[in-house]
Amino acid sequence: MIRKTSLALALAAGLIATAADARDMTVQQFLTTADGIPRNPTALLRSDTRRLMTEMRASFTAVRAEEQTARTAGRRPATCLPERVSVNPDRLLGRLNAIPAARRNISLTQAIREWMAEEHPCPA
Repeated sequence: MIRKTSLALALAAGLIATAADARDMTVQQFLTTADGIPRNPTALLRSDTRRLMTEMRASFTAVRAEEQTARTAGRRPATCLPERVSVNPDRLLGRLNAIPAARRNISLTQAIREWMAEEHPCPA
């Protein structure tokens, strides 16, 4: 019985890890998908647009969770995000397009982390 429970827990952990890895889109993947979306009001009806918005929200959520984890552990967080962070699509795409092509294989979360650390650093 214990072996079955351990195996089930291991499989569940593996599935969760795989889902997290699969969900972490690279900057290049994000930009490639965004390039295929028209810049008009109907863009919000597209599944690709919703997917990119979900990816962006997940990245901000991850950065915010890292900030909270660091605070809880008594460490200085890399970011001190305000309660609300407003990012318009043009600004986001401008920031992501500014990343050199050689670095665009980083995750969207890493790109957001670096950006927010620059814009909202925690005081020393």
